[in-house]
Amino acid sequence: METVTNWISENSDLLIHYAVQFVLALVVFFVGLRIAKWCNNLTQKAFAKRNVDKAVGSFCGSIIYALVLVGTILMALSQVGIETTSFIAILGAAGLAVGLALQGSLSNFASGVLIIILRPFKSGDYIEAGGKAGSVRKIEIFSTELNTPDNKIIIMPNSAIMSGPIVNYSREQTRRIDLVIGVSYDADLKKAKSVLKSVLDAESRILKDPAYTVAVSELADSSVNFVVRPWVNKADYWPTYFDLMENIKIQLDANDVGIPYPQMDVHLHKTGE
Repeated sequence: METVTNWISENSDLLIHYAVQFVLALVVFFVGLRIAKWCNNLTQKAFAKRNVDKAVGSFCGSIIYALVLVGTILMALSQVGIETTSFIAILGAAGLAVGLALQGSLSNFASGVLIIILRPFKSGDYIEAGGKAGSVRKIEIFSTELNTPDNKIIIMPNSAIMSGPIVNYSREQTRRIDLVIGVSYDADLKKAKSVLKSVLDAESRILKDPAYTVAVSELADSSVNFVVRPWVNKADYWPTYFDLMENIKIQLDANDVGIPYPQMDVHLHKTGE
């Protein structure tokens, strides 16, 4: 114990020096961390003022945040006496090894850059990609955040999005509703077609141009199938879809046009003994 006390007494100036340097390094780190967050927020606000897509601002803000944070860490290390030049060389070598080990993450980063450049979708668009569907909330460096209609959050790797087809339901202002309505083989087809058209004509949300389509598409096993294809504004798609399904059933019943159940005809033949 006495040896430790003597050593501390003899090296008190050195210990105080390193303690001060360590405290300064912590101050530099936490101040730099706040600056990185401030730069991230400032970048996103700057993009928002220029009416740039929110997802683009979030992506660029994330990159700036990462760069400022790396610079802050290097400054903090130099404050405690670590030679940053050699550290950067070591960091570069380590980065190469980590890069080889994390090829998937680098692929996600490259895919994120492609999303920003090619702009297949923007923030707020409802898309289907990588087997998932939802509204785009923001695009990060490695992932894209989707919000599903039932309010679930999906974190999609950017590489999973760019590796397959992307269906954007929000880019165009109009959408076509595709319905298949089956009627009985005993039904009057002209009457059934007239009923379907009357339901469409009574729906104010259906667009006049382009015109809707009502046509026989298939002579199926148990029914004669009509395709009903009206066009609506994208915001009216689901409300119109649900109302049409209900009104078509009501009007077909009111006009005695049968909607058959799946059925099979079985013929029995009596054979002699």
